[in-house]
Amino acid sequence: MLENGSMIELEAGDARVEVDPNAGGRVAQIRVGELDLLKSDRTGGPMTWGSFPMAPWAGRVRHGRFEFDDVQRQLPVNLPPHSIHGTAFTAPWEVIDAGRDYCEMRVALDWEFGGTAHQHLALHPNGLTCMLTVYAVQQAMPATIGWHPCFRKPLLADLEFERMYVRDDAGMAIPVLVEPKPHPWDDCFVRPIAPLRLHFPGLTLTIESDCDHWVVYDEPDDVTCVEPQSAPPDGFTIGGSTRLEPGELLQRRMTIRWGA
Repeated sequence: MLENGSMIELEAGDARVEVDPNAGGRVAQIRVGELDLLKSDRTGGPMTWGSFPMAPWAGRVRHGRFEFDDVQRQLPVNLPPHSIHGTAFTAPWEVIDAGRDYCEMRVALDWEFGGTAHQHLALHPNGLTCMLTVYAVQQAMPATIGWHPCFRKPLLADLEFERMYVRDDAGMAIPVLVEPKPHPWDDCFVRPIAPLRLHFPGLTLTIESDCDHWVVYDEPDDVTCVEPQSAPPDGFTIGGSTRLEPGELLQRRMTIRWGA
């Protein structure tokens, strides 16, 4: 592990990964040989670069409002008119431990329910495994978690799913599943038909996860986001989120593999 200011640099084989704890605990870049896989331009704001963890919710929450334990709740609206991607992706994370090919970080969740989030990143010569865990501490809370990797636009994307969520006129997912529509997408899907792969010059990425929902955002010309989530966007309202009692946790894994 090499440190350069606040950045952590991991290495394994010909792979290098830069982690920025102060920028939401995100993976700032994955470099395999001479190929950079993630968008690194920060000028578009924190939602547009690197690969960041989403906690304690993933995707949009309609108008930032939901009901929990028969009480109406209001989240800060950070992408008007909605709340999006949780609080962890803009917070500075504490580095607990780091070595040549791994690091561990944690952050307190900045919302009314409290709780904490923990990440373990492990780099291998042929892939990066990310573990994300959210804990309820003093009170019960809802949670959905996931990742938002902003990959540079690939030459070809093999992204096939059985079903996708309908979006309403406000662009929000509703609990109706249909056959996938043609690209471009900013949509949530379930049940991949085949491995999810992005093809770059001389390299193919495979994105794997134990999450059962996937948001794909490929509308921009320069980026394709393949986002595993533990529940659909607005899961606090349309269903799929996890209720955590004090002391309970929600944990998911994402692995990005590469090969010729």
